[in-house]
Amino acid sequence: MKSYLAAGLGLLLAACQPAPPPAQADAAPAADAATATNAAPLVDSAHIDEVLQSIVDDGKTVGVSALVYERGREAYFGAFGMADREANRPMARDTLAQVYSMTKPVTGVVLMSLYDEGRFRLDDPLAKHLPEYADVRVYAGEDASGKPLLVAPERPILVQDILRHTAGFAAAFEQTPVAGLYRDAKVDDRNLTLAQMSERLARVPLAYQPGTRWLYGISVDVQARLAEVLAGKPFEQLVRERVLDPLQMRETAYFVPEDRRGRMAAMYQSADGTLTRLPDDPALDNAYKQWTMAPGGYGLVSTLDDYLRFGRMLLGGGELDGVRVLQPETVKLMATDALSPDITDRSWLPGKGQVGFGIDFAVRHSPPANEGEASGAVGEFFWDGYANTLFWVDPKHELVAVLFTQYIPPGGTDLHKRFRDAVYRGDAEASSVGKGAATP
Repeated sequence: MKSYLAAGLGLLLAACQPAPPPAQADAAPAADAATATNAAPLVDSAHIDEVLQSIVDDGKTVGVSALVYERGREAYFGAFGMADREANRPMARDTLAQVYSMTKPVTGVVLMSLYDEGRFRLDDPLAKHLPEYADVRVYAGEDASGKPLLVAPERPILVQDILRHTAGFAAAFEQTPVAGLYRDAKVDDRNLTLAQMSERLARVPLAYQPGTRWLYGISVDVQARLAEVLAGKPFEQLVRERVLDPLQMRETAYFVPEDRRGRMAAMYQSADGTLTRLPDDPALDNAYKQWTMAPGGYGLVSTLDDYLRFGRMLLGGGELDGVRVLQPETVKLMATDALSPDITDRSWLPGKGQVGFGIDFAVRHSPPANEGEASGAVGEFFWDGYANTLFWVDPKHELVAVLFTQYIPPGGTDLHKRFRDAVYRGDAEASSVGKGAATP
């Protein structure tokens, strides 16, 4: 399978695994944790060390690293195992990793910086800016001969719909007739420009009426195309000018040149308790080839420190080190649940816990309901990536966490839960430990 197709399917699957099984119980939070003041430190570095080391020792991953920032200081860094087992190269602070769908929040920030400039409104019809979507049709089954039945949308796709995955676009990972039409159109081909991608996508029938369902998919690539049109510049240039350069994210890029590849993490596949290294070609093709398309939904390579700077900017209300990237109100908008209660079909999103969805982030609206869920604080916003990378921003504890590893499939182990449980063991409300089994 060609690398661009594998990547396209991979990014769509990035979070579509079922919730992992409950991990072995962590130590219960202190009884008085709920009454602790916000000034009390949350992160227990020694405990997180033990947990991450045990994940490697248990054979859950070849290598893992994490960086946590809490209340204005670096509260934790740890690296365990190997970035490249076969080359005997340890996981390190400067290891380069493919972040896959953690590209999406970066794209959201690029587009919302244009929102701050008044270039669009959330309730604009998408076709106002991308005319190819003016005549979209919605799949409504098949006739007696097997030909697709298409109907007009009940309302236009709005810009807000591509920000929260409610546009109606088909998802490549689904096994439905309209998903088959999507795959046949080769929308995910990285040899296309974003303009060509968008034109192809607009010719594929929508899988559902706009605004009626949450279905993860290609919406963020459409965001990238919209940003190009609004700004009149290539999307990759916009990423550099509006996010990477202002935040001094010097290691983050779509392409890794030869002189940096010695720090690149290898990719592994987890199956039947075994981690098998995948060939660099095609597993690293997204980073090692200079493709025509710089997608909005995947493709970036980064380091822990670089991605932490991105998270710290969000924690700072759109500003870091005196440089403003977004207005505080816009960050708040991105981190606010935008899904109406009427949108009851949310695919696999409920597997993320007590969350809704804002703009390119899952948003936690309630504490963990049972011990099978991953721990997390109300108000946090987060996303993860196909190769099991993860980050979140927690305003309550003034905390940003970034976790790197490189294995597929996504969600195939309890890595994220164990890490989150370790971070939040000192907050009884945010911790899922001891909250009992899920209600049948």
